[in-house]
Amino acid sequence: MIAYVTIGSNDIARSKRFYTAVLPALGYSLSEGPEGLSFAPGDPANGPDFYVKPPFNGAAATAGNGAMTAFEVPTQAEVRALHAAALAAGGTSDGAPGFRADYSPGFYVGYLRDPDGNKIALFSDNPSEPTRDD
Repeated sequence: MIAYVTIGSNDIARSKRFYTAVLPALGYSLSEGPEGLSFAPGDPANGPDFYVKPPFNGAAATAGNGAMTAFEVPTQAEVRALHAAALAAGGTSDGAPGFRADYSPGFYVGYLRDPDGNKIALFSDNPSEPTRDD
């Protein structure tokens, strides 16, 4: 089980705008401290804690090549809405919400980059919703 995920940020206020546009809608609560942002799921079974902090070594935060954090979203409509909210909060699209041929027929996903370049996925695999084969 993954206990927590930490990503680096060069601008905590900018990161706060981005992540608070998405994570509270998924049941995460925010606490702030001098070390950065801490997001905790309402129910620990719904995912690990997610931390946004300046790098401990004092160097600039950089995005990991091949690293991505994915958040499960209940519905396809919410994937679209949160993707749009994240763009409005300073993120950039790394793949519009939709189905992908390489994934299962019901896997609906949108990809983003946060303001520091970290890759984020918002996905729904809700069996009661349409699939790419419908």
